[in-house]
Amino acid sequence: MRTEMETRRMCPQCRAFIQSSDRVCPYCETRVGPRAVDRRQPGEILGGLIPHTHFTTAMILLINFGLFAATVIYGMRAGHADALWGIDGLTLFAFGAKYREAMVLDGQWWRLVTAGFLHGGLLHIAMNSWVLFDLGAQVEESYGSSRFLVFYFVSTVFGFLASFWFSNSLSVGASAGLMGLIGAMIALGVRGESRTGAAMRGQYVRWAIYCLLFGVMLPGIDNYAHIGGLAAGFCCAYLAGTPKLVETWGERFWRVAAYGCVLLTALSFLKMYLAFAAAG
Repeated sequence: MRTEMETRRMCPQCRAFIQSSDRVCPYCETRVGPRAVDRRQPGEILGGLIPHTHFTTAMILLINFGLFAATVIYGMRAGHADALWGIDGLTLFAFGAKYREAMVLDGQWWRLVTAGFLHGGLLHIAMNSWVLFDLGAQVEESYGSSRFLVFYFVSTVFGFLASFWFSNSLSVGASAGLMGLIGAMIALGVRGESRTGAAMRGQYVRWAIYCLLFGVMLPGIDNYAHIGGLAAGFCCAYLAGTPKLVETWGERFWRVAAYGCVLLTALSFLKMYLAFAAAG
């Protein structure tokens, strides 16, 4: 859900929320520049259908839908005619779902990553994609692409690590990463010393509570992954803070960390493919 708070950002000096158009913070009188996304010279993709400022979010969505299409086709070829609405467990396992025994006995650690890009059915991916399209764009605008990628990756891994520790059930879904993004926005509100920061904090805390209650009320929801992702996203974002206006070793660190997360994700899918091919 889009809100008027997107027209505000955090002052890199005093951490108060100011208007995006401000060039001097009205609270500490520090000169500020454009937001992280504004410095990237945003353009348009597909005639404006996908804004450039949402590029990273759009790429994650495309990967999710590509894998969903692959699992649906694989499931149908395996004899599951209703795969579009519900992917069978064997298919999800083959494509990298989190499963404790495979991770412990076969050392398939990469399932902590690949599970976050798989979905159990059309309704599952539709709901997660709707949230990711909106929430991911807000996090990307507030923190920049590098921090966004790190938050999403770390939240996914720690979410499924919590699920691994407390549950042996097969588990998939982007919701661990999404809960991490909610945690990142809560952290942004906590660091903001203004009424807008308090309002933002309250809004996303409610989001987190609703998601956790939703997981309690409906069967088959992996709340362990939700809680782990939420905690990881909050901690990571609170430590990271928002992008600085000048190039520092800290900014370089987050950029390198983002590249590392992308490489680990690619390695995880390579491991998944090799295990898939060996099993076939």
